[in-house]
Amino acid sequence: MPRMPDTLSRRQLLITLGGTVAAGAAAAAQGAPRQQQGAPTVISTPPRDFGPTGAPTTYFSDPDVITVDPAFGALTQGNTTILRLWTGALWVEGPAWNGQGRYLLWSDIPNNRQYRWLEDDGHVSVFRNPSNYSNGNTFDPQGRQIACEHATRRVVRYEHDGTVTVVAESFQGKRLNSPNDAVVHKDGAIWFTDPPYGLQLYEGGASRVPQRELPTNVYRVDPSGRIEMVVPEEQVADPNGLAFSPDFRRLYVTSTGKGPGDKDGGKGEIYVFDVGTDNRVSNRRLFSDCTVEGVKCGPDGIRCDVDGNVWVASNAGPIVGYSGATVWSPAGKLLGRIRLPEVCGNLTFGGAKRNRLFMCASQSIYALYVGTQGA
Repeated sequence: MPRMPDTLSRRQLLITLGGTVAAGAAAAAQGAPRQQQGAPTVISTPPRDFGPTGAPTTYFSDPDVITVDPAFGALTQGNTTILRLWTGALWVEGPAWNGQGRYLLWSDIPNNRQYRWLEDDGHVSVFRNPSNYSNGNTFDPQGRQIACEHATRRVVRYEHDGTVTVVAESFQGKRLNSPNDAVVHKDGAIWFTDPPYGLQLYEGGASRVPQRELPTNVYRVDPSGRIEMVVPEEQVADPNGLAFSPDFRRLYVTSTGKGPGDKDGGKGEIYVFDVGTDNRVSNRRLFSDCTVEGVKCGPDGIRCDVDGNVWVASNAGPIVGYSGATVWSPAGKLLGRIRLPEVCGNLTFGGAKRNRLFMCASQSIYALYVGTQGA
């Protein structure tokens, strides 16, 4: 803009500004390059800053918490916002909330370590290094950590005195693939999935060529240590995340996608089974194909709230605006979704009232208060 004289009439000022705007429009019409203001965002320009020092974005409801069905309103919390608690990992998975210690635990698989976030002051520190390239984590009713390890191809439990108990490492004399996610039944049994993803070098595999010995099944280990296969690969290929309904009468299993060594592999779907009093599963059926507005939102980690609604980590790959989390009714109806600027792999409920959703998304940890509680 040309230099303004010390005194300008209103008419002179409008003429000057009008000329500047016209010049800019002419340049745009001639194809003058525009300056990129930052990476693409899921909601607004300029890109939103999710960090604790970012500008406020919420005046009543977060614009990235999207209602699809009116019933979702009862599951959301107004006057709160999505917050990035921490970033700096290579690939985060396996969030688990410890109620007694009031901390969130998660795995950074390629970096071969686990981290811990303290609720009281937000401090993040390395919790376990090395972690045997652990993936899924959870805590049993006694407060003992259970971890799925890729490098050792086993499920372990960390006792209160620091010793390690091997929960499972083989089935019928053959090594497991790479245990991925685990949940604890009310009877004390540990159920876990065994897809092939951790056989990749990047996530703990020992060889460039995956050495698979077993199909990709779902297993149950009873309190005595006996292991049995409960869902075969033929029923759910590449089982990944799993969760029980609040009454333990349903088992949800995500079938994510083709893994190393697969001929066919999963197709990005969620299946649900009935669980009998004898711990046998039956009546397999498709819960959701996870397609939202024509976009395939690949499922990974999965959790239920106290009313049986299903919260699922969403991986839409390069389609900006569909990664994050999707929320479904017990009948499989999409209620709403949460948009994140990174692919989301896992999620869990935590906080003092279990009303805070923690999401592991690529390199970062996000949190959002919700209007319900984790089961």
